[in-house]
Amino acid sequence: MSPLAVILTVIATVAAMEFVAWSSHKYIMHGFGWGWHRDHHEPHDNVLEKNDLYAVVGAAISIGMFAVGSPLVMGDSAWEPGTWIGLGVLIYGVIYTLIHDGLVHQRYFRWVPKRGYAKRLVQAHKLHHATLGKEGGVSFGFVVARDPAQLKRELRQQRERGIAVLRDAVGD
Repeated sequence: MSPLAVILTVIATVAAMEFVAWSSHKYIMHGFGWGWHRDHHEPHDNVLEKNDLYAVVGAAISIGMFAVGSPLVMGDSAWEPGTWIGLGVLIYGVIYTLIHDGLVHQRYFRWVPKRGYAKRLVQAHKLHHATLGKEGGVSFGFVVARDPAQLKRELRQQRERGIAVLRDAVGD
């Protein structure tokens, strides 16, 4: 692959991973995978959560793509884009870990942003955690954060329709 194709493949993969993460979060983690994700939405003092198993799944996907792209593993059947897709998944995983686990949940460092996009990311994810249980909810992405005012309106509408139960008056 040309260097430009490699760069574009990595960038496209990182961008696509936000959609993969959003849809996985909404339909798997808040669906049939709630058993692994539930403890992430409940108070606890544990260093690790069952939810961290989803990071292991992401790592396995990245490693699998590296393997598919590796002539050492696949021989003549190696598919070079697999290496670069694996790198894109890895980069997204690092971004996710820094933003979600680090910035939002402060598992690695303490910094509360006062303005800008970082503040918006934190607000959007806190609104995601405003519901009790797996039903309803907003802001299932990890890097793209919509306007918190719009998310509050959506939560209020979900409460009014009986879709979501809110933890507090955040939807008011």
